Amino acid sequence: MKNILLILLVSISTVGFSQDKLTEGVVLSKQTMSTDNAELQGQLAMIGDIVTTTYFKGNKTRSETNNFMTGSTVTIMDSDSNQMLMALNNQATGKKYVLQTMDASDENSENVTVTKGDETKMVLGYECQEYNVEVNKDGVVVKMDIYTTDKLSAHSQQSTMIGADINGFPMYLKMDMSQMGMNLTITQETTEIKKRICSRR
Repeated sequence: MKNILLILLVSISTVGFSQDKLTEGVVLSKQTMSTDNAELQGQLAMIGDIVTTTYFKGNKTRSETNNFMTGSTVTIMDSDSNQMLMALNNQATGKKYVLQTMDASDENSENVTVTKGDETKMVLGYECQEYNVEVNKDGVVVKMDIYTTDKLSAHSQQSTMIGADINGFPMYLKMDMSQMGMNLTITQETTEIKKRICSRR
């Protein structure tokens, strides 16, 4: 009986703590891609899951993605200076650096429709708000179902590019698009949150 009570108390305290505003930590997320096209699915299987590690402290965020097939991407965001730096390195384009403001461009805003959804989703103890996003550009329609939490001070590149209509850090994202007769689905979900940033050597 004591063991059951102890487990319940630990579970309750963990959920309660996770709902506090977290201003420093590390977020791990996993992205998977799938399609109904057999040839493309074979290529996606070779890529495998794409893991992103996001370090955040206060108003600064650094996200790192590394995959042997797609290369590496590092994104650094600073809301104090309203600047975002992206460093990309892959076999197709080589090394490339992009520095821009964290404001969504007028061109992107014109092509994006954001609707706050009616549902919520629990991800790792965080209650996340649904947003439905539709991007229509160059004849390609991309539909996204995003669940965000305002309990993390971290920034995300996806939310920044979409604009201020989305509040919070995306804990779960599903993206559907169709191009050249092929349907592609991309799913990204947070798999772990660490409360503090570990020093890297």
